[in-house]
Amino acid sequence: MDGVRLPAHYYQHFDADFSLAIPGEGYGGWKQADLDISWEHTAVVVMHAWDAGTRAEFPGWHRAVEYIPRSADICRKVFPPLLKAVRETGFKLIHVAGGGDYYTNCPGYQRALGLAGPSPLGAPGVAGDETLARLQAFRSANVFVGTHNQADVARGFQRLDFAPQARPLGDEWVVGDTHQLVAVCRHLNVNHLIYAGFAINWCLLLSPGGMAEAAKHGILCSAFRQAVTAVENRETARREVCKELGLWRVALAYGFVFDVDPFVEAIRRHQGGI
Repeated sequence: MDGVRLPAHYYQHFDADFSLAIPGEGYGGWKQADLDISWEHTAVVVMHAWDAGTRAEFPGWHRAVEYIPRSADICRKVFPPLLKAVRETGFKLIHVAGGGDYYTNCPGYQRALGLAGPSPLGAPGVAGDETLARLQAFRSANVFVGTHNQADVARGFQRLDFAPQARPLGDEWVVGDTHQLVAVCRHLNVNHLIYAGFAINWCLLLSPGGMAEAAKHGILCSAFRQAVTAVENRETARREVCKELGLWRVALAYGFVFDVDPFVEAIRRHQGGI
């Protein structure tokens, strides 16, 4: 049997009720249904699960990216049982890397590169000027990451690597961009990806190999609630509001939201309780 039945969270974004003071409060909101996902056509994606070092090693990076401790905690607590179940049951697994060249010696990347061939060149950009350079410099100094943090961030990316709990094993598929991801999905006959990694409202949506680009190729893109965190700001960090909005955006625009434990139970049950 190909189908794996598990609870899926979806968002009912209709109907606005214009008898209410706030018509949007008429939307159905978050709901849950037991749905079948295809064993043959679905893969788990681990994306940008990085080892960002400790705050003592890279204080400026941690000051600018406050979710690093949350992502490290998820890597320690959530990734091991999730990836153990995926590997033991033979569920398809793809790693989406990026941010440096730390992954290029992985056997799975060489395999993906040979399968996909050279990535196409992007469209040429627009010409810059002195005003643009000044505006970008202002943003770097005053928006993100801050002048005093730049050196630490640069040092961090120079030694970027997989988090230990997210390191590919053997020749597991590793891709560095959307071209390679789509090639691997075609090779594996995969049309549904369930993402884990960081961050749900940033890289997982917008970076190469993320949902926005994968969806353009007809791929349904879902996420694991417990295996992601988000870029938060001063006003949202306490309640992790941006994570909730990120998951809503996934459910509205790309796919579904799944819980890790029911997924693990479902794939183990599918394979006979391994």
